[in-house]
Parts: sequence; structure tokens; C-alpha cells
Amino acid sequence: MRQFDRRKFLTASAIFGGSAWLSCSLQADEPAAGALSQPVYRTAKSDGSHPPAAAAHPLDPALEIAQNSLAHIRQNVADYSAILIKRELIDGSLSDYEFMGVKVRNRKVAGGQLITPFSVYMAFLKPAAVKGREVIYVENQNNGNVVAHEGGMKGRFLPTVTLDPHGMLAMRGQRYPITEVGLENLVIKLIEKGERDRQRGECDVQFQQGAKVGGRDCTVLSVTHPVSRPYFDFHIAQIFIDTELNMPVRYCAYTWPQTAGGEPVLLEEYTYQNVKTNIGLTDADFDQKNSKYNF
Repeated sequence: MRQFDRRKFLTASAIFGGSAWLSCSLQADEPAAGALSQPVYRTAKSDGSHPPAAAAHPLDPALEIAQNSLAHIRQNVADYSAILIKRELIDGSLSDYEFMGVKVRNRKVAGGQLITPFSVYMAFLKPAAVKGREVIYVENQNNGNVVAHEGGMKGRFLPTVTLDPHGMLAMRGQRYPITEVGLENLVIKLIEKGERDRQRGECDVQFQQGAKVGGRDCTVLSVTHPVSRPYFDFHIAQIFIDTELNMPVRYCAYTWPQTAGGEPVLLEEYTYQNVKTNIGLTDADFDQKNSKYNF
């Protein structure tokens, strides 16, 4: 497996400034289904040892890294399993942490033909309000719908349902549809945001090494828009790239403080822990008739 290219990050460090608040790297134990806990944060500061160098735009090195990561995923990662931990700001309220066991099979195309459809299985582990919920989405199957059922007491009485992934019911309490879940989609979104923001100024980028996600070495890219503008989605965004996997395994974004001198407000955070790639997922892993599932 190709290792993460640290030389490109050293080039990126030419445009990084220091910010203690932005240095919130993640150190979290890999959660098991029976012992899930919220991520724990600790600080990893940039040493500031890299001299300035010219760059067309502060985002250029970050975009190059993201493009390389996307190429790596598309060439080398067929599927993976992970624990996804997410928290989102919905209608002005920050949700509780949600823990999901996920299986993802990446979309593969050859000769202009779809060979492997994008496929997702989710089993909700925590909190209690959603524990036991299962969701399956397979591209071009079930008329484009997700197949889902509730857990707990609700699951005993409510039937399995098919839902439009972009519809009101499926999107309730979610910022994004299941069609946008996964590491490849995360990189694509980051590239889209970066290329759009590259058309603007007012962008600071910071590079940090020595971060950890689930005990694994990561490098952090922090992007800051100092001033709120209608065309910026966030004030601060942080991307944690796993050194060995060469993929982002954590993304968090914050909006501007609500009061002068206040702390930035979390918009969304997604952390993938215990990532295992190329485990040989098959159609059965995305079939509601799988005897290991509870549809």
C-alpha cells in the first residue's frame, strides 16, 4: 500500500501559521460495539520549523494531497468496514454522538460500464434511541431507495421500509443522505469545497503532524476563513489523514463564533475508526435477507 507522502505536506507547511485553538488533534480508543465512548481530544502543535515558500494559492498543496488520496482510493480500495462516529448541527441543535458499524463497497467502473455499485450497510450502535437500526443502500437497486428498519421496541412493531434517500423521512436528523456516506465521497466533497474556495481569497491553511485518531498516526490540514462571507461554508475545517491508509479518517467543521471573542460553533464532525480495507465484501453484505441482519 502506498504510504502517505510527507514531502508534499512539508511543502504545504510553507503557508501555515500557528494557532493553538486549531491544534485539536484527536486521540480516541477504537470503540467496540459493547463499549462505545465519545472521542477524546488532545493537542498536537505545529513546530513552525518550515520556512515560507511561494504558492499560487494556500489551498493548492491541500488539493494536490486530496487528489492523490482520491486516486489511491479508486485504484487500491475496493471495500472497507469501520466504526463511524458522527455529530451534526441540525436546525440549530447539536446532536448527540452517533456510533455506527458500517460496511462500504466502493463504486467501480470499467470501460464505461458500472461493474460494482456503490453499496452501504449501517448498523446503529449508540445512543439507545437508535441502537439496533439497520440501513442498506445499493446503487441502482430497490428503485434507488434505502431499505431500513428501526431498532429496540420500535423495531419489534414497525415493518422494514423503503425510503427515498433524499426524502424527508430518510433525511430527518441528517445533514447528508446515505448516498454521500464513505471515505471516497468525503474526499470528493473536500475537493469540491477546496476548488470552489480557491476562487476566493481570505484562506489560511495550517499543517500539523503528530495527531492521532484511534491510536493511529495522522497528519492534519486545517483550513480557516477568518471572515464570515456568504460564499464560505465554514469558518474552520480540519481534515485528519491517516498516514498508513493515505485516506482522511476524520473531518470536522466549525462556523464563526456567535459572539465576539467566543468559541467557534461545531457544524459537523465525522470520524472513521478501526478502518479495515479490502476485506472481500460481497452482495450478501448488502442484502436485507442476510441471516446476520435483523430486517
